[in-house]
Amino acid sequence: MKKLIEVKNIVKTFGSQVVLKGISLDIYENEFVTLLGPSGCGKTTLLRIIAGFLDPTEGQVMMDGQDIAAIPAYKRDVNTVFQHYALFPHLDVYDNIAFGLKIKKEPKDIIDQKVMRMISLVGLEDFKHRDVTSLSGGQQQRVAIARALVNEPKVLLLDESLSALDKNLRKEMQLELKEIQKEVGITFIFVTHDQEEALTMSDKIVIMKDGEIEQIGTPVQVYNEPVNEYCARFIGDSNIIDGTMVRDRIVRFDDVDYNCVDYGFEENEAVDIVIRPEDIDIVARNKGLINGEVKSVLFKGVHYEVIAETSSGTSKTVTMHITKNSDVDNPEAGEKISASSFYMDLEDVDNLTDSEVIARANAQAWNKEDEFVSLTKVKYDVKNEVGIYPCTFGTDKGTEITVNINVVKPQVIEDESNEEGIQAFDFYKTADEIRESVALDTDLIRWADAYAWNMEDNSRVEIWDVKYDFDDESILEGDYQVTFSTQGRELKIETTDHIEEGERIGLKWNPEDIHVMRKMG
Repeated sequence: MKKLIEVKNIVKTFGSQVVLKGISLDIYENEFVTLLGPSGCGKTTLLRIIAGFLDPTEGQVMMDGQDIAAIPAYKRDVNTVFQHYALFPHLDVYDNIAFGLKIKKEPKDIIDQKVMRMISLVGLEDFKHRDVTSLSGGQQQRVAIARALVNEPKVLLLDESLSALDKNLRKEMQLELKEIQKEVGITFIFVTHDQEEALTMSDKIVIMKDGEIEQIGTPVQVYNEPVNEYCARFIGDSNIIDGTMVRDRIVRFDDVDYNCVDYGFEENEAVDIVIRPEDIDIVARNKGLINGEVKSVLFKGVHYEVIAETSSGTSKTVTMHITKNSDVDNPEAGEKISASSFYMDLEDVDNLTDSEVIARANAQAWNKEDEFVSLTKVKYDVKNEVGIYPCTFGTDKGTEITVNINVVKPQVIEDESNEEGIQAFDFYKTADEIRESVALDTDLIRWADAYAWNMEDNSRVEIWDVKYDFDDESILEGDYQVTFSTQGRELKIETTDHIEEGERIGLKWNPEDIHVMRKMG
């Protein structure tokens, strides 16, 4: 194919903001090219530079080998269909399409021939004298396309021109737009943030991020061979896994080596792995490459979307001490008071406050009318060393209770394979407190002061699972184990087979279904 447009090292700045950072791109005759990326990535700015509505700060735009920088927008062999069509409301369909030809002072019979051909092409024969404001969104879009094409440009630019349509109409117009492009045989450059539109219509997809091009390729190439995690996540659903390229065609994750077809990496290079949900097969447990447990099943119409946990997260188990109700009754004052002993991290001693002690001990006092009474006495002397320290709470009327503050060294679990750390503390509670909890998992996390973090950047990691084997409605005094865990490895699978939540399954894939990518940055 003949090269039609050459974008050479285009830089565009607005004040101190660099919107395009040296973009270079070749576009060929009769190609349907899609600029794909999130809002703010620079795709519309690039389109407007090609159209002539913006001047580049640096670089060149060549058309048929000629630098078109000095050619104004209205003289370029390019037409644009805007997001909101910009139709003339006082003109009917025919006159909207004919407008550009009339400006050029084309003969009336030529105008009529060209307009009627366009009206036929976009399927609006029965609407040629209809008021454009009475048309549907899809019909208005057809008019805008016909108005742009009637001038026979070499390139048609479309700036998110399907975004105003509803979902079903968008799908219909995606196919129609591709058919129109084939029929007229000119180059289309289409801007969108919708991956489905890009995959459906394009000959070539240009994925952009932060003013730069991340990948250029056919829809099949960018879907099956994304160059990095960003492209893999932007095009289709993906399972992205941290791994190690042991050597050519052998990749490792979760301490297991798997065959793949990729090569050319350094030995033991840290990589990202992508496995598409539709490439994973569900088989009987122990009959696949890896086992898993079904966490959720979502019916999507033509298939089920299954989430399976294939390896556990980082876990920490603590002891929950269930004690008798510790209420202290003061009949003379008509008050009761309660509090629980608690554990705390040695590292937190220096920042301990009265309000935190009250909260950790769940200390409270109340009168005969069950109205809360202020705690005016909070007495403790906690040293910055491991030990057990008494703590007394009291009211103005002398109602008091004493509990223990157990200062311990932090018991941290660090899981190198997950790059996560987790800590939690033993704690005391009464059976009534357990029974009265309306969000027990959340309360257990709070009572144990359970916390997890990413060891690489110290960012917080969610406690995903809380496991225990007691019945909260009939719990008795004693010690109980509670395990807090982060989210393990989860894989998304697409299948037409019905699977039940909680089912234990096997998973398998072929070596060519694993795609290895270099780490971003």
